[in-house]
Amino acid sequence: MKKIAAGLAVLLLSAVMFQPSEGYARKTTVAEIEKQLKALQQDVQDAKAQQEKASAQGQQAQHYKNKTNQNLQYVLGQIAQVKGEMTQISSKIASTEESLKTTAAELDAAQERVDSRKKLIESRVRLMYTDGAVSYLDVLLSSTSFSDFLDRADSLKLIVDQDQDLLDQHKRDEATVTEKKKELEGQYAQAKQLYADLESQRSVLKEKEAEKQQLIAYYDKAIEDAEDISQEQNAKLVQLASQRAALEDQKDKIKAEEAARRAAAAKAEAARRAAAEAAKRAAAAASSGNSDDDHGGDDSGGTYASGGGPLLLPVGNARISSPYGYRIHPVTGDRKLHTGVDFAVPQGTDIHAAEAGTVIVAEWWSGYGYCVVIDHGDGMWTLYGHIREGGIKVSVGDKVERGQKIAESGSTGRSTGPHLHFEVRIDGKPVEPMDYL
Repeated sequence: MKKIAAGLAVLLLSAVMFQPSEGYARKTTVAEIEKQLKALQQDVQDAKAQQEKASAQGQQAQHYKNKTNQNLQYVLGQIAQVKGEMTQISSKIASTEESLKTTAAELDAAQERVDSRKKLIESRVRLMYTDGAVSYLDVLLSSTSFSDFLDRADSLKLIVDQDQDLLDQHKRDEATVTEKKKELEGQYAQAKQLYADLESQRSVLKEKEAEKQQLIAYYDKAIEDAEDISQEQNAKLVQLASQRAALEDQKDKIKAEEAARRAAAAKAEAARRAAAEAAKRAAAAASSGNSDDDHGGDDSGGTYASGGGPLLLPVGNARISSPYGYRIHPVTGDRKLHTGVDFAVPQGTDIHAAEAGTVIVAEWWSGYGYCVVIDHGDGMWTLYGHIREGGIKVSVGDKVERGQKIAESGSTGRSTGPHLHFEVRIDGKPVEPMDYL
């Protein structure tokens, strides 16, 4: 019995002494994981930089689009004004044409009057300037008395004055009508030119309107491209966060294995020492002839408890202001999938972890503003968005407990007011949160 006990002690001691060591390999694996984590962090920074750049470009495009819309409304107002002016000018042209017709009729009437008395005037003028002196003298000399002479002289003077007045009036009327005709013709030409100018201006404004529409289309495309880039980078950030969480889990498992191996090595060392001590006692007993008692030891094991059941409400029984599903976005106006649930809570409301897990995001994250993402294992994440500035109370890598305060609500990122945006993601894809709450 003593020999068997001594043999067992020697075998146990040999097994402990010649156990293979994997410390170097495990350290190398942890180092590689740390290197991969650093590379992932750089990828995350690059993705965030591209996302911020796309967001800035999108905001700039939206600004210019709004400005272009304002300019377009101004141009459309100018077009309407020009149309009104063109209507007035058209009315003036019609009135001018009617005036010209009236003037032409007046000229025709005057011309008829001139023509009707033209022969008379010519004969009277001819008589006045050729035979007028003799004729007038004959009339005067044929007077029967002095009073008759005076009467005839007055009559001759009256006739001469009337003829002269008729001639002067004819010349004045003819000059006036001609001048008026030229004036109206000038106004008519000016009105036509103005009408042509307005038509030309209208064409220019139409070109500007087309140009504005092209600019709006361009900026719409730029906004859409920026949104696509932002969503692409957001998906990339989700993927990188998942990879980072997997690597952190792998690193934790390796460290746990190393700790377990160290504990096993310490236990083996203790067993070796106990075996050596037992061997000494066995040898001493063999030499002294005394009997030896068996030695036994107790193993101790550890237990752990995992959270179960539905997730906790992160802000208690708060009113839901926007449920999960497709909706018209309150900021962009586009119809998109609302990937979470919005809880209407005041600024600074405490936000609690819906379940125990590891923090994998605790920073500004695109349209979510300041955001916390917790990995609960088995592909389940919870996301808490629009946290107020300075309101994040945890860091990446922290282990949080179910119900632990992790942040305070706010309105950062793409938000119209204080609230908590809460998401549940399975394998990186958003699902209906109310199915888990």
